[in-house]
Amino acid sequence: MPTIFSNSNRSTAAILTAALSLAALSGCRVGPPYIKPVVPPPPEYKETSAPAYTNAPDGSWKPAQPQDAMLKGKWWEVFNEPELNALEEQLDINNQNIARYFQNFMAARAIVAEARSQFFPSLTGGASFSRQKSSGALRNSAATTGSGGVTASSGSTSTVLSLPFDISWEPDLWGRVRNQVRANQYAAQVSAADLENERLTEQANLALYYFELRGQDALQDLYNRTVEADRKALDYTRAQYETGIGNDEAVAQAEVTLRNAEEVSTGLATNRALYEHAIATLIGKPASNFSLPVRSMTYSAPPIPIGLPSQLLERRPDVASAERTMAQANAIIGVEKAAYYPALSLSGAGGLESSHISSLFSAPAFFWSLGSAATETLFDAGLRRATVQQYNAQYQADVANYKQTVLTAFQQVEDSLATLRVNSEQVVRQKDSVASAQRYYNLANTRYQTGLDPYLNVINAQNTLLNDQQTAVQLQIQQMTAAVQLVQALGGGWDTTQLPAAATITSGAAADKVKSTP
Repeated sequence: MPTIFSNSNRSTAAILTAALSLAALSGCRVGPPYIKPVVPPPPEYKETSAPAYTNAPDGSWKPAQPQDAMLKGKWWEVFNEPELNALEEQLDINNQNIARYFQNFMAARAIVAEARSQFFPSLTGGASFSRQKSSGALRNSAATTGSGGVTASSGSTSTVLSLPFDISWEPDLWGRVRNQVRANQYAAQVSAADLENERLTEQANLALYYFELRGQDALQDLYNRTVEADRKALDYTRAQYETGIGNDEAVAQAEVTLRNAEEVSTGLATNRALYEHAIATLIGKPASNFSLPVRSMTYSAPPIPIGLPSQLLERRPDVASAERTMAQANAIIGVEKAAYYPALSLSGAGGLESSHISSLFSAPAFFWSLGSAATETLFDAGLRRATVQQYNAQYQADVANYKQTVLTAFQQVEDSLATLRVNSEQVVRQKDSVASAQRYYNLANTRYQTGLDPYLNVINAQNTLLNDQQTAVQLQIQQMTAAVQLVQALGGGWDTTQLPAAATITSGAAADKVKSTP
């Protein structure tokens, strides 16, 4: 005997069929698959090859061995400066630019959650109460008298209590919501990478300012010693003049030399103050309440683990940001392509309605309705096509930006390596120049004191020595700042494994991971 379906069974079967159809359609996702562009890295850094160091003097800087060694998270510790270490720890906690980028990342996480909410139906509810009385003067055929008059009525009073609920849902048939969620997840990863890039920038700036300040301390010490030596020289020329051995010209020359040295020595305080103020701002303190004691500077850059060129693309947060931006642009193309397909919306309403509160929660008071609607854009004057073309072009622009970022990364590493290598050779050779200038000054001073040469020869030798000593200090400052810039070009101690995964971007663990990155 054939099975006879009741109306309710047929409705259930129709609902199940529709649900299965929606489930199948929800597996569809339009848009191009994301394929990461390949930028072949060079086999090695040119500036780390053996020929670059063939003629380097002993004591010149060389990268750490082996070449595939990696920097660690707290990269500034390679400089072995406890004071710098303490400042860097304060920066990660109190720097306001880092705090701003972290909050930008938190906002990006919230946007992902906003997009994910579109996967689910929205439900609204409310409550209403109304009581009304109809007019008693309304003409009613049932109340008309035989004489054509109208029987007066007091009207009727009605009460309505209502607890309605409305539900609506738009199934993600073509992957529009999934692509939007994916795009927002990639955007949050971009924000996380930008945060790490800003963190690295601030850390590098702090190290640069620190070594610049210590360089000013070294220059101040040099000029303090120079001023003291010039005072002694002035006293000596005056004694020579007063005893009739020397002349007034030598005294005047010694006075000019001393005053010039005092003027330069006084001016050095300005640069030191500016670097000190900049450090205070970086670590989140008012410049008026912050000071660093005078100390000697580090006189040589440490060996720095360079790693391999193929590792650089995984170690630069700006490269990671550019790559995730491409992935975001690719997902947005899918969002816009979904506009070519029809949209289906399902809606329902239900609730309780009664004229008496005593019967409001009874079965007869329940009401409901279900509905669906499908819409398709029939004509938009090329809007959808133009929009997809726009985002395709944006994606290609992001591809070009990614490749340019990679090329710039390799350039910056090579630049920093060359600067540090050449500068370290200059430091070594300048030490020899200072030694020669010191010998020249000693000879000129001896010849003056024995009456063989005029005091002008001493001044010339003294100026030569001071210039060479000042150049030596400045080269040492440049060497330390070049080492910091090399670390920054290598991405510090960061790598892409510290980037939160797209699937877990809204979890608290992902936020803690980003916030705690050293």
